[in-house]
Amino acid sequence: MKKIHLLLLLVMMLWGFNLSALKVLVLEIDPFVLTAFRIFIAGVTVLIISKAMGFFRLPTWKETRVIIYIGIFNVVLHHMFLALGLFSTSGVNAGLILGSGPLLTMMLSIILLKDKVTRLRVFGFVLGFAGILLTTLAGSDGLSTLSIGDGMVFISILAQAFSFILISKLNPTFDPRLLTGYMLLFGSGILFVFSLLLNRPLVELQALFSWDFGSIFLFSAVLCTAFGHMTYNYAIKQVGPVESTIFINLNTFFALLGAALFLGEPIISNQIIGLVFILGGVFLGSGSVEYILKKRKSM
Repeated sequence: MKKIHLLLLLVMMLWGFNLSALKVLVLEIDPFVLTAFRIFIAGVTVLIISKAMGFFRLPTWKETRVIIYIGIFNVVLHHMFLALGLFSTSGVNAGLILGSGPLLTMMLSIILLKDKVTRLRVFGFVLGFAGILLTTLAGSDGLSTLSIGDGMVFISILAQAFSFILISKLNPTFDPRLLTGYMLLFGSGILFVFSLLLNRPLVELQALFSWDFGSIFLFSAVLCTAFGHMTYNYAIKQVGPVESTIFINLNTFFALLGAALFLGEPIISNQIIGLVFILGGVFLGSGSVEYILKKRKSM
């Protein structure tokens, strides 16, 4: 079990640092074009690994429809709005909004899946959203209006949260790692079509032939997206969704650390308070606290 926990910790670090990598890339390459190519490389990588590990197979028509339904939200909308949002907001803010993911997933599960609500979880929801508002409305000069970039990142996280509900409802019948590969491949195709229809500058991909941008791109596509998603989906089957959610809380911490280390972005006091609120809200709202207390009683 300790190996799974170390893998989850590694994935959270990769996902957190990935925001800084994407922030650097979208300032040089069109977000639509970058996202389409990054997701394509990630999808191909996952399928190659699936073949090497012996669980690759072609999906049935019914499974293909599941891939399309989930992929629209989990890949197309999530990654598209994330890239567009990062173009016009800071890595720090994006990382903090990212921390609302588990909270949004739990709220949608209560609304759509009729999940059980306790007073502790309701308090967690209120605390978490207070943290989101405090974070996104607080700029270096004090309280300001929401930026377009903040809104896009929030839509990105909301789309991903909804995709998790779809996964639960549609209950895919094959390996979740293989599902990840097919969704990434499908999503990249849709994004490439959008890029062509919107006449996006595909020529900007030439920037990836340089050593610095090429290395950052491969880190994001292969390690963060391909390896990260495969590992996380595998870990969910080993330790369960609740325990995995606890580790997602670290995602925000690494996103802030990455923004400070790699982008040189300052972290102001309001954002630190917002982070505390969000993490507290996630722990309470996701049921993690209740899970830990029950586990201690049973020992």
